[in-house]
Amino acid sequence: MQYRQFGRSSLTVSALGFGCMRLPILGKWPEDAAAIDEAKARTLLLTAAEAGINYVDTAWPYHNGNSEPFVGKTLADASLRKKIHIATKLPSWEIQSRADMERIFAEQCEKLRTDYLDLYLLHTLNRSYWKKLVACGALDFLERLKREGRILYAGFSFHDDASVFQEILDGWDWDFCQIQYNFLDEDLQAGTAGFEQAVKKGTAVVIMEPLKGGALARPAPPDMQAIWDSAAPGRSPVEWALRWLWDKAGVSTLLSGMNSLEQLEENCRICDRTQADCLSDAERDAYARARELYMARNKVNCTACAYCMPCPSGVSIPAVFQLYNDLALFDDQFYTAHLYNNLAVAGAYAELCTECGQCVEQCPQQLPIPEKLKEAHAVLQPLCKKVLG
Repeated sequence: MQYRQFGRSSLTVSALGFGCMRLPILGKWPEDAAAIDEAKARTLLLTAAEAGINYVDTAWPYHNGNSEPFVGKTLADASLRKKIHIATKLPSWEIQSRADMERIFAEQCEKLRTDYLDLYLLHTLNRSYWKKLVACGALDFLERLKREGRILYAGFSFHDDASVFQEILDGWDWDFCQIQYNFLDEDLQAGTAGFEQAVKKGTAVVIMEPLKGGALARPAPPDMQAIWDSAAPGRSPVEWALRWLWDKAGVSTLLSGMNSLEQLEENCRICDRTQADCLSDAERDAYARARELYMARNKVNCTACAYCMPCPSGVSIPAVFQLYNDLALFDDQFYTAHLYNNLAVAGAYAELCTECGQCVEQCPQQLPIPEKLKEAHAVLQPLCKKVLG
């Protein structure tokens, strides 16, 4: 396993981190997210630890609140706990007072079966949450927890524009930050500019959504595959996506939401053979051309994080957007029509949206979801009639 320095600290972490937002489940994502397949997930997490992964990331809402207890139970063994750095997050949307912070932190420690947390983040910060948490004394709260040894490193995860990222980054002496970043998202949210600002300050950078919600793991269409093969034949789409990030020395670790042993093995293999500054000029050019091609086709910048769920009207928002994007990228009309018809039969298709706006408030990507649902339905519904009659 490759290890990297955690910003300006003395901590070293595995370059591959284990994300616990998309563990194996007993059912379909995201409707059955609460039902973790604990046998499979336990095997997966323990195998990751045996492979040398020492950074495990969870959060209060993951798997509808069941991720933290699962991680705590799985890593309860004292010898294993000493080897693993557990990261979890204070749910910004739940906080109205200092008392809320105290209560939730205590509950998280109990769920995780620990009396301290290695890494603690203010979750999904945007302009609104940042202002609210500062007013509630969140920074003083973090400072006290660090002084008392109840947390070792304090950070934040981020979903807003670059100017807000700069404000938050400069607003406190952070140990680390967690940003959405991949070769398609150089100009999204914190983006490359924010990444470079954090590295310059010595703030460790943890990467989330390295595969853009799994979109970058899917088989590439022929014209995109031709771009990859022109630079280095034989690599998988996953390897192309992860190599772009690990090429950057400022990436301390990236979080992969692995939910199978095959994914774990592939990611570990790629990590072992990818170092900083390893890309050739031909490879860098391939990324630029692939980015241009993908962005020209992509319809909705959705990562399937499911923060928008559940929809009060029953719409399976991530599933609709995935079908809309997949149709644009891969043009598989038969497959797309059948899956969208299945959503309609299940009472989960886009036409049921009432434009209540609840999803917009919760979306980390700040997508105009009702508008995009209308757009998707206008394409997918006629396709169903064309293909299925």
